[in-house]
Amino acid sequence: MNHLLSIGFGAILAGLPVFAEAKPADDVAARPETLKNTIKIKSPDGRIELGFGLAGLDARTGSPKYWVARDGKLILAPSSLGFEYEGGALATPPFVVLASDQRSQDAVWRPVYGERAEIRDHFNELKVRLEHTTGQGANMELVFRAYDTGVAFCYRVSGRGEDTRIRIRRERTEFRFTANHEAWAVYSAQGVYAKVTLDRVKAGCERPLVVRVGGDCFAAVAEARLVDYARMKLGPLDGVPHALVSVLDGPVESAFPLRTPWRVIMLADTPAALLQGNDLIMNLNDPCAITDTSWIKPGKVIREVTLTTAGGKACVDFALRSRFQYVEFDAGWYGPEGDDASDATTVTLDPRRSSGPLDLPEVIRYAQERGVGIILYVNQRALTQQLDTLLPLFRQWGVKGVKYGFVNVGSQAATIWLHEAVRKAAEHQLMVDIHDEYRPTGFSRTYPNLMTQEGIRGDEERQPPTSSLVTLFTRMLAGAGDNTICYFDSRVRAQANHAYQLAKTVCFYSPWQFHFWYDRPPKSPRRHSGAGGEQNVILEVPELQFFEQIPTVWDDTRVLQGDLGEYAVVARRNGQKWFLGAMNAETARIIKVPLSFLGATGDWTATVYAHDVAVGTPTQVGIVRKRVSAETAMELDLSPNDGTAVVFER
Repeated sequence: MNHLLSIGFGAILAGLPVFAEAKPADDVAARPETLKNTIKIKSPDGRIELGFGLAGLDARTGSPKYWVARDGKLILAPSSLGFEYEGGALATPPFVVLASDQRSQDAVWRPVYGERAEIRDHFNELKVRLEHTTGQGANMELVFRAYDTGVAFCYRVSGRGEDTRIRIRRERTEFRFTANHEAWAVYSAQGVYAKVTLDRVKAGCERPLVVRVGGDCFAAVAEARLVDYARMKLGPLDGVPHALVSVLDGPVESAFPLRTPWRVIMLADTPAALLQGNDLIMNLNDPCAITDTSWIKPGKVIREVTLTTAGGKACVDFALRSRFQYVEFDAGWYGPEGDDASDATTVTLDPRRSSGPLDLPEVIRYAQERGVGIILYVNQRALTQQLDTLLPLFRQWGVKGVKYGFVNVGSQAATIWLHEAVRKAAEHQLMVDIHDEYRPTGFSRTYPNLMTQEGIRGDEERQPPTSSLVTLFTRMLAGAGDNTICYFDSRVRAQANHAYQLAKTVCFYSPWQFHFWYDRPPKSPRRHSGAGGEQNVILEVPELQFFEQIPTVWDDTRVLQGDLGEYAVVARRNGQKWFLGAMNAETARIIKVPLSFLGATGDWTATVYAHDVAVGTPTQVGIVRKRVSAETAMELDLSPNDGTAVVFER
C-alpha cells in the first residue's frame, strides 16, 4: 500500500479528514492574520518579513504555510509547504508545532575566487519542528532564513521507529503571488526568455524566475544547494491564479534524515540590485570541502579550433603573448563524440572535424614548458563509461581541467552522478567546466574546482543584445555562466559591435572565460573543411590590449544600473584596477555613471573603448584616454546594440 503525505494537498489516508485547498490569494482566508501559531522573522535591515503559521483544523493543529512581505507589502500570500510521498509509514496533517528556535548570524567568508573577495553571510533564522498528532507519520523541521537580499527555506524530514528511507513522489512547495505580475519565463536552460504574466507561466519553467512585483520591487524564485535531490522547476498551481508550485524532475529517494535544497525568493528594488545580491545562492551552500586549493586557478581560455599539433602550439603561443592561461581542445579529439565506441583514453581524431595530425602529448608538453594549461572536452557518453579511468589518466598527462559536455541533468540520479564527478575531479586536482543544460545552485562554494558552467544561451546561439540583457538579470543570478564569447566571428557584427563584446566580458562573470570561441591565431592552420563555422583569424587590432588586461575574478563588483532586455552597467575591481562594462539594446540612450565606486581620492586614468566608425580597423573600436576622479560622472552615449568598456587605473 502506498502512503501519501500531502501538506495541504491531495489524497489522504483512510480515516483522516480531507483538507480543502486554500482559496485564491485575494480571498480573506489567504491573509496571514487568518493563520494560527504564527511566528515571524525579519531581515537584518527590517525590510523583509517572513512568517510561518498553521491553517485549518482546531486551535493547535493544521497544515504549514509561509508568507513573505517587503516594506509592509505582501509579496507571497500564505503558501503551502510539503510533499506527496509513498512507500513509508508517513501520514498527513494534522501537524502541531513541537518547538521553534530563532538565531541570527553575521559572518564574513572568503571564497577561493569570485565576484568579490569577501562575502557577508548575514541572516535571521527560524527553525520550526513539526510533529504529526496522529503519531503515524514522520516529523519535519522547516528552516527559514531572512536576508536583506531575500528569503530561503528548506525541509528536514526524519523518520520514526523502523522507518529508514523516504520516497518523495512530488514536492508541493507553493509560491502564491498576490497579483498577476510580469515574469521572464524560459523552459530550458539554453532557451529563449519570454516576458509573460504569471498566469501564463507553463509547467517546467526554469529557475531563477524573475518577477516584476511592482515599480520598486523585483523577485526571483530560485534554488540553492542542489546536490543529491531532483532539480526543481516551476509550474502553475491548479485552480489558483498567479500562483506557482515546485515541479521536480522525477521522484526522490533518501535515507532519513532528508535535507532538501533551499527554495529561495530573492528580493530587491531593481534588477541591478537583484543581480548585486546574487551571493545569496553561495551563502546557502556548504563551505569549501577542499583543503588545498592552490591548484585551482581561474583564467582566460582560447579554444583550439583545428584539432592539430600546429594549431595547439599556435594557441599556446598566443596564450603566452596575450596573457591567457588556458587552451581548450573541444569535441573531436578522441573520435566522434556521439559514438559509444569513441575512447577518451586515446587521441583518435574525428575525421569529420579534423584531418590532423594531432600529437596531444606534445602540445601538453609544449604548453607546460610555457606555463599554459590544457583543458580537454569529454562528453557524457565517455564520462559515464570511463570517468574513473580518465581522471587519473588526465592528471598523469598533465591536463589541468575537463569540460564535461552534454551532461544528464534533472533527475536525482543525474544530479548525484554529476556532483560526484566534480568531487572525483577534485581528488585528482582537475578543474571542471560543465556544459549544456546544467545550471548552478552554488556548488562552486563547496567544490571550487567547478569553475564555470553553461546553462546559458551564449554567443554560439547568436544572441541579440535584447536577449543577452535578459539573461544577465535572470540566469546570472544563479552563478557563473560560460557565455562562449565570440570576437571576430560575423555573428558579432550581425548582432551588435565589437565594443559591445568587450563590455560583455565585464558584465558576464565566469572564472574561466572564453574570449575567442570561433577564432584562431594567425599561425594556426585553416580548419578542416568539414568542421563547419568560419575561418576566423585573430587580427592584430589595438583593443586586444583590453583582453590582455582583464582578469576573470574580482575583489569587488558593483552592478550600477540596468533593466531586463534594455541596458546594463557593471563595474568590477581586481587589485588596484577597475573595469567597467556598459551594454545597450535597441534604444539609443545616454547614461550618466557616477564614478564614486572608485573610492580613492585623486585622479584616475580612464581608458575608454567605444565604437567609432572613423577608426580604420575591421572592428572599429576607438580608444580614448581621459582623466577622471571619484567625483566625476562619466557620460556614455550608446547607440542601439552598442557597448563601451573602460579600464580605470591610478
